[in-house]
Amino acid sequence: MHTSLEIPALSDAEELTCDVLVIGGGTAGTMAALTAAEHGANVLLLEKAHVRHSGALAMGMDGVNNAVIPGRAEPDDYVAEITRANDGIVDQSTVRQTATRGFAMVQRLESYGVKFEKDEHNEYAVRQVHRSGSYVLPMPEGKDVKKVLYRQLRRREMRERIRIENRVMPVRVLTSPEDGRAVGAAGFNTRTGQFVTVRAGAVILATGACGRLGLPASGYLYGTYENPTNAGDGYAMAYHAGAELTGIECFQINPLIKDYNGPACAYVANPFGGYQVNRHGERFVDSDYWSGQMMAEFAAEVASDRGPVYLKLSHLPEESVSALESILHSTERPTRGTFHAGRGHDYRTHDVEMHISEIGLCGGHSASGVRVDDHARTTVPRLYAAGDLACVPHNYMIGAFVFGDLAGADAAQYTRYEGELPLDQLREAHELIYRPLRNPDGPPQPQVEYKLRRFVNDYVAPPKSGARLSLALEAFERMRDDIAAMGARSPHELMRCAEVTFIRDCAEMAARASLARTESRWGLYHDRLDHPQRDDASWFHHLDLRRSPTGAMEFTARPVAPFLVPVDGFTPVGGLSRHLGEVHPEQVATAGAREAAPVALLQEPNATGTPAHAGADADTPATPRLLDLLALTEGEPELSALAPYLTDPEPTVRRTAVTVLTETVPPGTGPALAAALTDTDTGVRAAAAASLRELVETLAPEPALRDGLAAALSEADPVVRATALDVLRALRLGDAELFADSLSDSDSAVRIAAVRALVSVDAAGELARAAAVDPSREVRVTIAKALATAGQDPAIAHSALAELVDDPDALVRGAAYEALGTAGCPAALAARAEAALADPAWQVRAGAATALSATNPDVAVPALAKALADTNADVRKSAVLALTRHRATEDARVALAAATTDSDADVRAYAARAL
Repeated sequence: MHTSLEIPALSDAEELTCDVLVIGGGTAGTMAALTAAEHGANVLLLEKAHVRHSGALAMGMDGVNNAVIPGRAEPDDYVAEITRANDGIVDQSTVRQTATRGFAMVQRLESYGVKFEKDEHNEYAVRQVHRSGSYVLPMPEGKDVKKVLYRQLRRREMRERIRIENRVMPVRVLTSPEDGRAVGAAGFNTRTGQFVTVRAGAVILATGACGRLGLPASGYLYGTYENPTNAGDGYAMAYHAGAELTGIECFQINPLIKDYNGPACAYVANPFGGYQVNRHGERFVDSDYWSGQMMAEFAAEVASDRGPVYLKLSHLPEESVSALESILHSTERPTRGTFHAGRGHDYRTHDVEMHISEIGLCGGHSASGVRVDDHARTTVPRLYAAGDLACVPHNYMIGAFVFGDLAGADAAQYTRYEGELPLDQLREAHELIYRPLRNPDGPPQPQVEYKLRRFVNDYVAPPKSGARLSLALEAFERMRDDIAAMGARSPHELMRCAEVTFIRDCAEMAARASLARTESRWGLYHDRLDHPQRDDASWFHHLDLRRSPTGAMEFTARPVAPFLVPVDGFTPVGGLSRHLGEVHPEQVATAGAREAAPVALLQEPNATGTPAHAGADADTPATPRLLDLLALTEGEPELSALAPYLTDPEPTVRRTAVTVLTETVPPGTGPALAAALTDTDTGVRAAAAASLRELVETLAPEPALRDGLAAALSEADPVVRATALDVLRALRLGDAELFADSLSDSDSAVRIAAVRALVSVDAAGELARAAAVDPSREVRVTIAKALATAGQDPAIAHSALAELVDDPDALVRGAAYEALGTAGCPAALAARAEAALADPAWQVRAGAATALSATNPDVAVPALAKALADTNADVRKSAVLALTRHRATEDARVALAAATTDSDADVRAYAARAL
């Protein structure tokens, strides 16, 4: 059968050379390339899509889950949290790298232009989402992180060291026949089909999770929780290169929105007051930190008569709902708002139904990946792994950056391989890639992949059993024939067919590893029905797998190394590794034993078989002027080259010029963007405002920028005025006099920006004067919260808060009482807080309980003990947290002990932790 794409000869390969080869242009890969280049290596970055918008990070990131910020968290506490979350099966030396290097990485990313949320004093606004430890750092502009990183790759000094080859997909890491070290890779161009080989001194795998392992409940192949382009490429390449993988039986399973391939984003909603509940509105999760045990509790609740489970948001005030919509509908999943709208759901009237995702393999969100040490080295010399591919449990985004940095720094010491590339490995890669072209009319990839992943759901997804896992292995063995018969006609189809081979490899690893570990551990992640108990005596070990010299999958039980940070309940016993060899499936051909095999089977042998350009609107014709401007994005234009476009008569050109300016950031960018805030076109002003917010951490606080922003405060556009205030505050370019004028602005969003700006200069007096007179509830709530930390004179704050606790609006009263918990609660206000525990509004009662945490325990403890009987769980939770600050008294401890039996999971957990 004729096919339009010819199979290239093995000898016609395009050979590329480098010192350091980075495979994957996402989070870890980008950082690895930058660091290796900074260390003097010549780097080749291969990406099967396009680096500008590839990897999980390009899907949007609403925050950092593991930011260990000095003063807010300690590295040892974080290491202990991850150890507990992973049931002790942790190499703490790797987790500690993320804990100790994470803050420097946050600062490095910030210097690139990544924006992390900060308070009015320019301190990182870290949130406490779990019951212990404050590690969550929101990213208001998280949707732009990948764009910021791409801008770094395109800096002139990086271009001299980093060669980017987009649309090139490696399928195998090449290793030296002499010593087994990584010497390059083999793959193909996903647009032309050309065979590509790479000769390298070291190889860094950064291909992300295996997100296309299980099949989503929707049935859509690419409707996965993880980025669906991450099909387990790196897992399979590492395995076939001889590297050890570990923890593959510890699956990734997440809560997500029912019928939607996105997280429910409790990390984002929690600081706003959202939380998970069952259908009765009860918090039910006793486990802390996001772990398999938490998922087990989640799954049990979904399956019980208390299900379904919801992310509760409908109780929140309009201000919080609007803020959540702004984040959730634009950053993490831009289609989320469309999904809810299509169902006629609104956070104001509907809580969000949650469910459970398909299974996957991921080191960054669970613990299944390539085994690495604390410098990202695998067990194959000169082969590295970083990001979700590497087994550094719960490593998340910051960990991916940290290990990309570690890998790049270590790999940079090597220079390109000068020997002959191994011909047998090249032939194997060539056959894997082009085999589907010989069967153009064979089964199409979507059908084969659906069948494969259906088997994963049927037999591998927890709860697991030896029989089902054995049936899985039979099915995956049969799938070899289906995969070999797959047909393709184009390079794109070849890419998808190669991905199916990776998925099959990962499926077999997952099934065999799950069969090998004969215990239950990690809650839902590895729940063996036939081995329901955790067995620390036999299984306080890592389970490593590798490809043996004969091609079989074999296993080793490796003792957990002694802990750097002691953790109660887990004590590594050390000892020797236990070689398990191959793991054989159970007998599943018949239901129970046969008395005798059929005669026919005794007589006959068994048969065996083997984007459009940035800044250009999709519906805007590409004029010559616009094309000339877009061409500048590929270079490093000076501001003088862009200036004519910034003043072009056509608004489309001016908007695009702002985008190009934001991507290239030549000297003088700040004042130029400030000037664009006064443009006559709304779209240009909006683009300039967005760019200033995106780049604020990288802009020089120069006088010209201050003057431009100050002038923008008189513009008619409230978006411009609010942006100018925020940037002036962030860059420390304003003063109380400048900011105070905006307290009388006609727009409430501008007044809120002015409040935050005044806090940054400790102008408590100006805030106090505006506290009770502003007509907007939202502004008064913001002022109340601000008074908790603004200024050096507590008397000013107490005087203003005394007025706000009598505010006619319940949310303002609640915020004012809550602020007293930080600012201190003098006796007169403590008496009012005690009385407010009977307020009809639960928000006021919760705030009053918080206020009593900062007053005399003789007054506070009896009142708080009574509040533990409140009908609202959030009030009881606030009372427990307030009693925690008074736990030195016997009465407080007695009250906390009683709260450990509360019906609400959060109340129980915080009370137990206090004791």
